[in-house]
Amino acid sequence: MPGRVLRRLIVHESRLRWPVPDALPGQVRDAEVLACERRGKYLLIRFPQGTQIVHLGMSGSLRRVPMDEPLRKHDHVEWLFDDARFLLHDPRRFGAVLWHPVQAGPLEAHPLLAGLGVEPFDPAFTPDVLHAGLRGRRQSVKQLLLSGKIVVGVGNIYASESLFLAGVDPRLPGDRLSRPRCARLHAAILTTLGQALESGGSTLRDYVNAQGAPGAYFTLHAAVYERDGQPCPRCAAPIRRIVQGQRATYFCPGCQKR
Repeated sequence: MPGRVLRRLIVHESRLRWPVPDALPGQVRDAEVLACERRGKYLLIRFPQGTQIVHLGMSGSLRRVPMDEPLRKHDHVEWLFDDARFLLHDPRRFGAVLWHPVQAGPLEAHPLLAGLGVEPFDPAFTPDVLHAGLRGRRQSVKQLLLSGKIVVGVGNIYASESLFLAGVDPRLPGDRLSRPRCARLHAAILTTLGQALESGGSTLRDYVNAQGAPGAYFTLHAAVYERDGQPCPRCAAPIRRIVQGQRATYFCPGCQKR
């Protein structure tokens, strides 16, 4: 998209997680895309007059398609350029296409972005930052990771895997983690996310990436996720499954200490 002029934004279904603003197609018509960026799970499409904030929800995709490809069911928003066409496909309609005009001030101050933690591969994410974010917090370390307020990108699968790699019980209150254990958890997060990126990601069964391939490769190599009852790869104790904040957590009671 960057460098191209958006001729039309066509909204086929505006009832997403938040309604697509009625005025948005007119606000970006014949406007040049300056850049495409990302913050957490939000895709940021920058125009001279503002920024589109796009979220793919749980199983959505934003992909480039041939100019004459027929619309499929659940194709909700269309970006039409002179020589390129993009479709937002979102069966569950948990995604979003919102607008932040330049008059509203810095994009980082938008309510959806302001509370996000640091990016995991940013040099600013250090063991000390993780320790400071957990300090004084009685909530479980697993739920604190999922909140995205300390560090973004550690979803449910990756939180279980990172905590296993670090040897930390997911039920442990955040303020119980010492600096050395935070350092191990910090390293485990980077290792887990790095391996997931290299292997193609992991997600819901009906998700596909921009090339149409499923992002389920990482789960084939998971140490604990969805392996309840199976032997731990380290100590052979049975993997346990519990529910925290309505999300499944998998861990080894033998390896992951409180």
